[in-house]
Amino acid sequence: MAAGERAEEPLAELSHYVVARPIYSEAGFQEENERRPPLPPTLRERAQAACRWVAAPVGAPSGAGGEARRARGERCSRKRAFQIAKSFLPILEWLPNYRVKEWLVSDIISGVSTGLVATLQGPFPVVSLMVGSVVLSMAPDDNFLIDGSNATGTNGTGTLIDTESRDAQRVLIASTLTFLVGILQAIFGVLQIGFIVRYLADPLVGGFTTAAAFQVLVSQLKIVLNVSTKNYNGVLSIIYTLIETFEKIGTTNIADLIAGLLTIFVCMAVKEINDRFKHKIPIPIPIEVIVTIVATGISYAADLEKKYNAGIVKSIPRGFLPPEPPDVSLFSQMIAASFSIAIVAYAIAVSVGKVYATKYDYAIDGNQEFIAFGFSNIFSGAFSCFVATTALSRTAVQESTGGKTQVAGIISAGIVLISIVALGKLLEPLQKSVLAAVVIANLKGMFMQVFDVPRLWRQNKVDAMIWVFTCVASIILGLDLGLLAGLLFGLLTVVLRVQFPSWGGIGNIPGTDIYKKVKDYKNVIEPEGVKILKFSSPIFYANIDGLKSSLKSTVGFDAVKVYNKRLKALRKIQKLIKKGKLKATKNGIISEPGINNEAFETDEEPEDNEDLQVPTKEVEIQVDWNSELPVKINIPRVPIHSLILDFGAVTFLDIVAVRSIKTIIREFERIDVRVYFASYQDNLISQLEQSAFFDDIVKKDIFFLTVHDAVLYIRNQMTYSDNQDPIFEKISLMQESKEPIEFTQTSRPDDELDVQEEAKTSVFMTVSEASHFQCNTGSNLDDIDVPVQASNNA
Repeated sequence: MAAGERAEEPLAELSHYVVARPIYSEAGFQEENERRPPLPPTLRERAQAACRWVAAPVGAPSGAGGEARRARGERCSRKRAFQIAKSFLPILEWLPNYRVKEWLVSDIISGVSTGLVATLQGPFPVVSLMVGSVVLSMAPDDNFLIDGSNATGTNGTGTLIDTESRDAQRVLIASTLTFLVGILQAIFGVLQIGFIVRYLADPLVGGFTTAAAFQVLVSQLKIVLNVSTKNYNGVLSIIYTLIETFEKIGTTNIADLIAGLLTIFVCMAVKEINDRFKHKIPIPIPIEVIVTIVATGISYAADLEKKYNAGIVKSIPRGFLPPEPPDVSLFSQMIAASFSIAIVAYAIAVSVGKVYATKYDYAIDGNQEFIAFGFSNIFSGAFSCFVATTALSRTAVQESTGGKTQVAGIISAGIVLISIVALGKLLEPLQKSVLAAVVIANLKGMFMQVFDVPRLWRQNKVDAMIWVFTCVASIILGLDLGLLAGLLFGLLTVVLRVQFPSWGGIGNIPGTDIYKKVKDYKNVIEPEGVKILKFSSPIFYANIDGLKSSLKSTVGFDAVKVYNKRLKALRKIQKLIKKGKLKATKNGIISEPGINNEAFETDEEPEDNEDLQVPTKEVEIQVDWNSELPVKINIPRVPIHSLILDFGAVTFLDIVAVRSIKTIIREFERIDVRVYFASYQDNLISQLEQSAFFDDIVKKDIFFLTVHDAVLYIRNQMTYSDNQDPIFEKISLMQESKEPIEFTQTSRPDDELDVQEEAKTSVFMTVSEASHFQCNTGSNLDDIDVPVQASNNA
């Protein structure tokens, strides 16, 4: 195409389409296209599918049975085996694709910075507190009271405690707990329990990690101020810590405060430089490493601990404890706590991971995380180690210092190893406030998530509420209970959205097969005598009442009330005919000549309890329920003859829904409104078949592939009924007669007619479209339910 030329307009025949096909009901479509019932796989086939790569040929039939499926999966493929290996060893996935020139320097700087912080601070506070509560409950001080001659320490009351034995037992309990947590996490991974990561929605993760950042800030703030507080745990622990910190702010160590503030300012300033000039600076400035080295040198040279009472690291243990097997006998006492810790540690790790996965566009495998943490804790539990989880502060340091891959993690682990074995002594003069300040400076990214709330509120208010609720709950209740509360709140919003879904009456765009909500489009027209309801939600026990209420709103009446009102009117008519206040004529039911309109009685039942003799044979009354009746009973109008339920957005039905829908069909059928279903998904038919929904009355011919199929079918049926119904023809002829016509099938005069002989008499209340009411009974009509079939022809 030459420059400046405009693209040609699309051809007229390509901007429209015309389809000519039969009107398809479900039964007709299945018969014409020879539906194949699905064959569920056997247990053996499912097991094979879990460990095989099945390469089915394109276009191969899927209904040939189990033999064909087994033939396609007979061979184990190397590709599938490699995929399984990568799921257990992710290094096989990312290491071959590692970009040495682009990533190595950044990973080294990040690894060293993170390693220094990890060496000098303890594990993540939430898991530490959970583990500590188990240790203290299983090994309290009271269990180690001894005589003074054998004691190595005392408590405040003078009672002697064997601290050496106590600490050894607590280490054993902590390592045993770690081992058991690892077993549980590995089992969860093998059983594919990692799907729970799907319930950690982005708003929930954002609120939770922001609350976690706030908790880390509070825990580091007291270190920057060098203020000692109690170790609070549980509900309001963050608030209590913050209150006590400010209550004791007068005891702040000025040297630590100045060092901390300078570190925060320098780190944040250099990080801003790194961000703004990252395209000009070949490698980011490793400010955390520089600050740590400089601060250690200043503290050592100025002897800040002795001169200004500054808080320093002091002592770093060297070497490793020998491996020791866990105490299996303790498993029964800690299984419940182990389960909670396993889930919380995993949830914290995945929540933090999802923040960076969203930022850098990669996926998290929940099962892989479970397996990784599981084996890590099993191995470390044998070496007197602590429960492993993601530490928010160290993660923030690694990301903000330019870490690209797991190589940074390997290097940081190496730094910790070297520090424990050899270099720990060199870092002992470092002020704790400097380390706390480094952590605080790296929390900026987490706190910036607060600015997501206004955007979420504009886009989706429910998601914004989840974010705020989770954040507040995690701050007030603690991270473990807060995470659970946020998860439950998120699930509650889903339940409420499903329980109160969108719905509305829809109509046709003239000249098309397109159907849209009537209230949304000006040109939408509802088919005459037809109401169409679109219900956009799975239907189950919790929202079935919502379906019923939406039906009433759409059609404009309550089918059950209409039915009951009609029964009441028929009982009145029977009584008035029996008393002679109404006379049956071929042109309708009118008052006897000379009688003061006594037929129009109130809705209340008569005071006399006269035993009316009700015919035992069939009584047929043809009634136009939409006309004025000769009894004073307000019967709601039924202006429709058909109801279509658009189930295109219904993904599943439970047994309560199936039974309720069948009841709805019966309620509308007995007031002569036919119910149809359209645009359903194939799995709904299978569910209905399994639930014994179809029978001699409810058949598949009321199910149509599209709404338009159902509308066209109804139009055809109504046209055929108007042309073929002999009752309609008789009524049309009777409309020409203005004089009452006596019944001719009895030889007695009209005033001698009694109720017993009305069993074979057709009584017309009006002379328009007719509906049918039939009653077979041998008892009083007031004491029984009289089934009614009413027709409202257009």
